[in-house]
Amino acid sequence: MRKLRIVYMGTPDFAVPCLEKLVEDGHQVLAVVTQPDRPKGRGQKLAYSPVKIAALAHNLPVLQPAKIKEPAFIEQMTALAPDVIIVVAFGQFLPKQMLALPPLGCINVHASILPYYRGAAPIHWAVINGEALTGVTTMYMDAGMDTGDMILKAETPIGPDETTGQIHDRLKDLGAQVLSDTLKLLAEQQAPRTPQEHAAATYASLLKREHEKISWCQSAVSIHNLVRGLNPWPGAYCLHNDNILKVWKTQIGNTTEAELMPGRIEAITPDAIVVQTGIENILLLEVQPANKRRMTGGEYARGYGLKPGDVIS
Repeated sequence: MRKLRIVYMGTPDFAVPCLEKLVEDGHQVLAVVTQPDRPKGRGQKLAYSPVKIAALAHNLPVLQPAKIKEPAFIEQMTALAPDVIIVVAFGQFLPKQMLALPPLGCINVHASILPYYRGAAPIHWAVINGEALTGVTTMYMDAGMDTGDMILKAETPIGPDETTGQIHDRLKDLGAQVLSDTLKLLAEQQAPRTPQEHAAATYASLLKREHEKISWCQSAVSIHNLVRGLNPWPGAYCLHNDNILKVWKTQIGNTTEAELMPGRIEAITPDAIVVQTGIENILLLEVQPANKRRMTGGEYARGYGLKPGDVIS
């Protein structure tokens, strides 16, 4: 297989396996472009992105432009003369000049089965919405947001109790393999171009604070999906005595109560808080008060005086 000259653009942990697969496959990675170092933690020390850490481990050149549309950076990319630019969760839109630069195009690895869940948070929303299936898609990038012609897709099931974190870890490895297969086709000039069905597109917007608040009026299934969809970040929450209580793990229950009052505590078990919802009840198995460790629902109830008949919001 012909080895390609590649510029790789990515930032978070999700983008690391794709970069490592390029190195493993023997492609020539001319440069790795990632976001600038950011202050992190209590000390606010500058921290490298996961992709920068991986690139340095492989002795690859790292570029960290504040804005990739700056003429000096585009000139730098032009001088590198890549066959293809690979973009995986980079964090900036590519300008038209860069999209037109490599002869084989700019290729993106997106964590959904396009045209569904275009946008910034496809894994979160697939889990929150209770999807049974997700996957990854490689596509030719254009000026739109995840609108380009598709090359390859691969699917994976979402289990009824799986979290966004678990799906994320599976998709980042699946994405690396799909990218590897895509580049083989590109190198052999056999890569397909399948237009997306734009009328069927759905969108996965950035998560906002209002998305994190549990509404007990929803069904137990919807609340369970929200909790696992926001695990490990940013976490779903409710309020107990006006204090934030993160909810990390739940189980759909059933109830014999004739009338449900959403948010009312139906029972306390050794391990869980049983809460009434709009439909059925739900067991809070793992929770976390603000600035405290995670604990079982039962531990929290005993420690914070929560009892049957109380109401959380």
